[in-house]
Amino acid sequence: MRILAIHATSMRYRATQKTRMAEPVEKKEDTMEEGVVLFCCVEKVDELNPEFVVAHGERDVLERLGKLKVARVMIFPYAHLTNTLAQPEVALRILRGLGERLERAGIEVKRAPFGWYKEFTLQSKGHPLADLSMTICPYEGVECDFQCPYCHNPLRETDLALVDGDRQGKRK
Repeated sequence: MRILAIHATSMRYRATQKTRMAEPVEKKEDTMEEGVVLFCCVEKVDELNPEFVVAHGERDVLERLGKLKVARVMIFPYAHLTNTLAQPEVALRILRGLGERLERAGIEVKRAPFGWYKEFTLQSKGHPLADLSMTICPYEGVECDFQCPYCHNPLRETDLALVDGDRQGKRK
């Protein structure tokens, strides 16, 4: 799962149009003041271990909220963070699970509707910790930094060090 976390003064959205995988909603618009917006994108690889993704997503988000001293989030489904999307049912289950776990941890949670086009207005904070991207890897015990955008294989820091060494002529 990819998350772009933005510490916000305010966030407002309005659902404008359904997609074919839209969840039913009663509330098509909402606002949040003084919280963290979690632009979340569930990836195909997350289907391998959804419960692990939810648990580690909760852990990483709570750590972030602790640093910011914030107890309010808006989970905002945002498919534009990857080109390998999970099946809609799995994505919705992970996003709902993340919200439920954060609520049990004492966080006030709002969630924008899944599968809807939305217009939004975001006023972000302007401090060094205001923006952060996170990648939640579904593999237990494996450090997966990110996926190559060309071949879709996982890349790790050690792989990048080898490439960087080649660029600088350090590897023979």
